[in-house]
Amino acid sequence: MDVFFNVLPVPAALAKFMAHWSPELTPTEDVVLTAALDRVLARTVLAGEDVPPFDRSTVDGFAVCAADTFGASESLPALLTVVEDIHMGQTPKQKLSGGETSRIATGGMLPPGADAAAMVEYTEMIDDQTVALTKPVAPGENVIRRGEDIRSSAQLLPQGQRLRPADIGALAAVGQTRVLVRQAPKVGIISTGDEIVAPDVTPAPGQIRDINSYSLGAAVQAAGGEPLYLGLAKDEFPAVYTAVQDSLASCDVVVLSGGSSVGARDVAAKVLAELGPPGVLVHGVALRPGKPLIVAVCQGKPIFGLPGHPASALITFDLFVRPAIQRLLGLNFGVKPTVRACLTRSLASTAGREDHVRVRLKAGEQGLVAEPVLGKSGLITTLVQADGTVIIPSGHEGLSAGEEVEVYLI
Repeated sequence: MDVFFNVLPVPAALAKFMAHWSPELTPTEDVVLTAALDRVLARTVLAGEDVPPFDRSTVDGFAVCAADTFGASESLPALLTVVEDIHMGQTPKQKLSGGETSRIATGGMLPPGADAAAMVEYTEMIDDQTVALTKPVAPGENVIRRGEDIRSSAQLLPQGQRLRPADIGALAAVGQTRVLVRQAPKVGIISTGDEIVAPDVTPAPGQIRDINSYSLGAAVQAAGGEPLYLGLAKDEFPAVYTAVQDSLASCDVVVLSGGSSVGARDVAAKVLAELGPPGVLVHGVALRPGKPLIVAVCQGKPIFGLPGHPASALITFDLFVRPAIQRLLGLNFGVKPTVRACLTRSLASTAGREDHVRVRLKAGEQGLVAEPVLGKSGLITTLVQADGTVIIPSGHEGLSAGEEVEVYLI
């Protein structure tokens, strides 16, 4: 198809796709907290109570009124009377008056009249009821006040938050054991090609095991989607057409791998054109690896024809499919975490094309260094051995050895 050679820059290709696709967010579902990791909140969560629900000590030692310790030193300690041992999980029975203290453990409830805690390391028992404090403490020192962590009725987590381990802990802290989240978008995955066989099949001469279904399925999960493995399709129009048409009924997004170049038997672009409108929006991007990418919208759903080479498939997934999944979940297009590192060697590029170069990170004498992992886009190990990628922008002809670059972590 001649349109293949009319390649678009990556930002223009993504913008064109988004302009032709206006999806509704996925439906909501109520899940138990133990199943909520990485799910996206469908509504804002307000705290129903204070956390902690009482003033508590952060050290083992003695609950005190800080004013009773002012001026204490090793040569002139403050002498206080121990009126109670506060056991974990129990409410103190005694209110402290001037010159009194209670023994307390980390996490214990501060008694009335106390506003600080003295560390046991700076105390010495004189007798059964008297303790000497050799270091003063300030009001609020070594304690957490009621509601200092989470205040009742305050926003705990915003709508659209993708739940992290700490978020799960915060929900547990306020007693929320169920949470309303977005359903994970269903992403159908189809590998095309006459030479592809399942991983549990011993390949005959000229055949190769299916890598992309599994690497792309894992990428779907990492992005917040639910992969549906729809099997292999021969590189023939009827087979690909039937596979894609059937997938549209059950999937929110469809991902094809293979069949996107200009080979005589590659039919993905023809199938997607037939299943429109609008059908194929992009066929070819100014990107290496990943030039033969197809982006289409058919029957209101996005379909991506990713290159068959494993590294190309994963890189184009990250640039185009991941934003589609995020849009269905109501997420902002996430930017992957990055680190700064110095290149160990120069990298050449072609102006007008965006290059994504896999790199391995190592500790150098003056900080991190990025060592390019060179290899063809058909080699999955170039990503296995890499810690991230360096992007050479389309307006550059390369990067120089020793230059500090942004490394997008894998």
